[in-house]
Amino acid sequence: MFSILSSHLIKFIFVFASFFAIGSLQAQTYTGTGDTIPDNNTYIYFPINVSGLIPAIIDTTFGLETICLDIIHPYDADLEVSLVSPDGNEVALISAIGGSNDNFTNTCFNNDAALSIIDGSAPYTGLFRPLGALGLLNNNQVGNGIWQLKIRDVGPADVGSLLSWSITFGNNPAVPFSFLSSNLPIIVINTGGPSIPDDPKILVHMGIIDNGPGVRNYMTDPFNEYNGHAGIEIRGSSSQMFPKKSYGFETTDSLLNPINASLCGMAPESDWVLIANYTDKTMMRNVMAYKLFREQGHYSSRTDYCELVINGEYMGVYALMEKIKRDHWRVDISEMTPTSNSGDSLTGGYIFKIDKSTGSGGDGWTSHYQPLAHPNGQTIFFQYQYPKDYEITLTQQSYIQNYVDSFEDALAGSNFTDTLIGYRKYADVNTFIDYFIINEISKNVDGYRLSTFLYKERKSQGGKIHIGPTWDYDIAWYNANYCNGSITSGWAYQFPCTGDSWQVPFWWDRMMQDPKFVNDLHCRWQYLRTTILSLNYLNDYVDTTAAYLDEGQQRNFVKWPILGVYVWPNPTPLPTTYQGEVDNLKTWIHDRILWIDDNLPGICNQVGVVKNKSIINEFNLFPNPAKDEVTITFKGNSSSNTEVEIFNIQGKRVANQKINTDSNKINIQSLCSGIYVVKIISGNTVCVKKLIKN
Repeated sequence: MFSILSSHLIKFIFVFASFFAIGSLQAQTYTGTGDTIPDNNTYIYFPINVSGLIPAIIDTTFGLETICLDIIHPYDADLEVSLVSPDGNEVALISAIGGSNDNFTNTCFNNDAALSIIDGSAPYTGLFRPLGALGLLNNNQVGNGIWQLKIRDVGPADVGSLLSWSITFGNNPAVPFSFLSSNLPIIVINTGGPSIPDDPKILVHMGIIDNGPGVRNYMTDPFNEYNGHAGIEIRGSSSQMFPKKSYGFETTDSLLNPINASLCGMAPESDWVLIANYTDKTMMRNVMAYKLFREQGHYSSRTDYCELVINGEYMGVYALMEKIKRDHWRVDISEMTPTSNSGDSLTGGYIFKIDKSTGSGGDGWTSHYQPLAHPNGQTIFFQYQYPKDYEITLTQQSYIQNYVDSFEDALAGSNFTDTLIGYRKYADVNTFIDYFIINEISKNVDGYRLSTFLYKERKSQGGKIHIGPTWDYDIAWYNANYCNGSITSGWAYQFPCTGDSWQVPFWWDRMMQDPKFVNDLHCRWQYLRTTILSLNYLNDYVDTTAAYLDEGQQRNFVKWPILGVYVWPNPTPLPTTYQGEVDNLKTWIHDRILWIDDNLPGICNQVGVVKNKSIINEFNLFPNPAKDEVTITFKGNSSSNTEVEIFNIQGKRVANQKINTDSNKINIQSLCSGIYVVKIISGNTVCVKKLIKN
């Protein structure tokens, strides 16, 4: 009996010992060597050959746990580091963090770490959560194979080295961030594994889930707003330094040929932008500036908030926007072709801009007039936007350059205030007044000198220079800690940083010397202060938008834990909550408006003198409440810049439609049951009514 029990006991001990030995092997670490990291903005790959991994399949029960690395580098923010698995999938570890500080010393990444790498400080010794989700690599792939550390140094003159790195597999594998549903539309992009590059666009699959106002969107729902291909790339200039990237994309076929599509209720087009709003923690500064410019009666990009997923990884809240482009629904000017080289067709339409040469910059010409401040020889450079710099003919280049020269000559000349032969002969001054107001109310530190778009229609269509659409206001509205961008006093057009490479054209200082311009500006300001620039209107907009984003912002700041953390160029003190960011914005807008009220020059004898022509003076909805179709009728005459926008109770735009110039009514269908706000934007007139749909 004893011998039989002893035999069973020995067998049990052997089995237990074998199991324990296998368990102890499951924490398996593989180490790789390093080398020099070149500073030429190209990727370099450092491999580890993983073999003998037990078990071989990595998933949510056994898989990748930790990555550690040692890097010597004198400027951490220049580095982008990611991990590439054998199946080609990639997860970001480091990007644009650490500023000018040095090195990553014994830096380890684990999804369960208490501290995000964003919240750490150089040399980042210890355990951190990476930028990306390591759990995406525990996707039932075979772990044996070549794993690579992918590194790029985006800045020149700062050579560094990878000393060593390692990866560890074990029984506590990383799992992805759980994102199941949203009150916002969901955009899902699948690259097939590779990361999205800066340039050129790569082909991806894109799907959008948008079940309509008041209906929740689930990741398991079918793609019902868009389901097809897209070409996508990272976009932006300064914003590329942030770990949360913005993207430009086109809706395309499988060969990257553009295809027009209507996304989230916006008019059909192929060119779109996904803005990250990383430095803007309210996520509403761009959207608010564009909305106000539209409500002044001009085109500006329409927008919709969404939550973005790329290759299964939750990326946060984004703003989907129309890219500035010549189009009937966007910048509505005449089409130019290579044969538009004479007569009326040569005179328009053109889009050009003042901007940095990086990002979407291109060829152009230099103004004959230096900015008022040019201690370092600064100039103003105009870039071709439409036709594109590689499509515009020499004749067209000569025409638009000469026209802008004539405008500047007239503005600089002794008769510049003359309404017939002065600068008004060449410029639509009302657009300059409204553009001035948007830049000044927001105290846009980039205003007038960067991301400044202008366009010119054909002579037969008016032919003058218009300024706009508005673009790039994420560091406006009290979000820049330099060049007086955060203080509520002072004029943005009097840019104080005279040594900066990009200065404000002389135009604005000169126009402010014109008594008629100043008086018209004053009238326009007073009129808008009773409508879209009233404190009640702006406070209501900010609060409504914050409520709409409240659910998504919570996930966004789990993914990107930057509340209370300095992100260039945030002013201090830094709120530690989203509501604190919203409250700071409202307080600053209040103080800024009151300062302008007290300091705007000029006089106005009649409020509302300066308006774009008022077109619609009354509209009606019937039936209201409605069961099916709703008819909107108008009194007055419509024009090409008149449109209807419909918003649900959460403040999301659910429909927009331009009004046909030959019709005094339109029909609206396919609205779900609920309460809506119907808005008619006609010139500078904004009319609003409530609609109930049963």
